[in-house]
Amino acid sequence: MTEAKSTRQVRRGRLFPHIQWSPQKIAQSKAETEALYQRCQLIFDRLQPQLIKTHNNSYIVIEPDSGNYILDNDKIAILHKVRQTYPNTKTFLFRIDETGVSGTI
Repeated sequence: MTEAKSTRQVRRGRLFPHIQWSPQKIAQSKAETEALYQRCQLIFDRLQPQLIKTHNNSYIVIEPDSGNYILDNDKIAILHKVRQTYPNTKTFLFRIDETGVSGTI
């Protein structure tokens, strides 16, 4: 018995080739993200000394317009809470520790 060979064509390139951002739009998006980070970082820097004593190694999501925040120990759970509480608002996630970094670098 002979084995059938797969003649699957490997497609290379973008997943969505119809979505092409110009360099200006990319730069604008990066600038908006950096501005959001800076606004949230100010609030986080103010809250961190108090929260590190009681919620060390927890996560905090900050909404910069109102200054409200959500705390939780589980990263997935806090993201679900944020989507329910602030469905159309950009927020920023921090980890409550000495660095504030929530992911790996």
